[in-house]
Amino acid sequence: MTEKINPYEDALNRLSEVAEKFNIAEKDIEILKHPKKILMVNFPVHTSKGLKIINGYRVQYNDALGPTKGGLRYHPHVDIEEVKALSFWMALKNAVLDLPYGGAKGGITIDPREYTKEDLEKISREFIRQIHLFIGPQIDIPAPDVYTTPQIMAWMMDEYSKIKGKHVPGVITGKPLSVGGSLVRSYSTAMGGFCVLREALAKYKINPLETKTAVQGFGNAGMNFAEIMKGQNMKIVAVSDSKGGVYNEEGLNIEALVKHKKDTGTVVDFPSAKAVTNNELLELNVDILVPAALENAITEANAGNIKAKIILELANGPVTHKADKMLYEKNIVVLPDILANAGGVTVSYFEWIQNLYGDRWTEEEILKKLDSRMKKAFDNLYDNYVTQSYVDFRTAAYAYAIKKIIEAEKDRGHI
Repeated sequence: MTEKINPYEDALNRLSEVAEKFNIAEKDIEILKHPKKILMVNFPVHTSKGLKIINGYRVQYNDALGPTKGGLRYHPHVDIEEVKALSFWMALKNAVLDLPYGGAKGGITIDPREYTKEDLEKISREFIRQIHLFIGPQIDIPAPDVYTTPQIMAWMMDEYSKIKGKHVPGVITGKPLSVGGSLVRSYSTAMGGFCVLREALAKYKINPLETKTAVQGFGNAGMNFAEIMKGQNMKIVAVSDSKGGVYNEEGLNIEALVKHKKDTGTVVDFPSAKAVTNNELLELNVDILVPAALENAITEANAGNIKAKIILELANGPVTHKADKMLYEKNIVVLPDILANAGGVTVSYFEWIQNLYGDRWTEEEILKKLDSRMKKAFDNLYDNYVTQSYVDFRTAAYAYAIKKIIEAEKDRGHI
């Protein structure tokens, strides 16, 4: 059971601490303590379960660096505080990767597993009808997130195009290839995370072939990450999903595990592995821990039991502020979400460019561009902050992003 923590308050606490540490004036960070625009919609949809009133959100946090960008999630626990936090993190993430975007996020409070495909299409199209004035290729560009898919993005792009009376592929990223999607996008979050991990292992002189890894969350990001590690002959000893986890100290057969997950809908009961809970997985004796599920997985309640040397945050906000301090004191390297999982938004940026120019890039071109950007972002934080200011990677990422956004706000004459 994860500790109930307001993620937005947690994010603002980090913001204030980083500003104080780097002598950033309170008046300068005030603009980052408030979302620029918040849209909340409630709309009726006739579904297979009867008439439902659907609650949806879109938050555009800051647009100093460009049009806002961020995912849309479908999850029963989506609320405005979560969406504000996620949009704030997106603003920082885009700044860290030097993308020409501000930060946004959105969501609908439903469990998509309880609805039919036809229901989800109705809900997705109606949501776009509710927010179409709020988004656009030069205004705000949504993308997939938790429990949203390329198919959902295709419906949304199609509905937006119908409303505008023209084809507008650049309004949404993460689409299927047939309607303007990009190669690599389906595994971009995992690949970007692996690039960051590879650089960290080299800096800290850890042999990747001698490591053991646990992955909490075996959805798109976690599963693809496991398959990438397998391709590099790295050992994964534990994985989990929302129903439970499996563990084998000698290493899991990832190819067979992926098939088991697709056949049964869960990793639970995978042969040649023992059962572990999500909480037990976090505390296993491994070298690399990859939280790839939801926020607040590691809190002050369990941070003291973490044994990993490196934590790679593929999820958004999996480590709370207080837990972060405890991990730093234990010399555990945390590669934060606003760096580690930025591969997704980076390839979304590539998709957006391809849409705007009517272009198509090869998989090789995209992987090369992604690797270059992730490496550059890692090196920037490591060389200019971690080794010079003696701070953790999250503080480094926050400091760099905050300064970059404030500079843009000043040049615009806003502060």
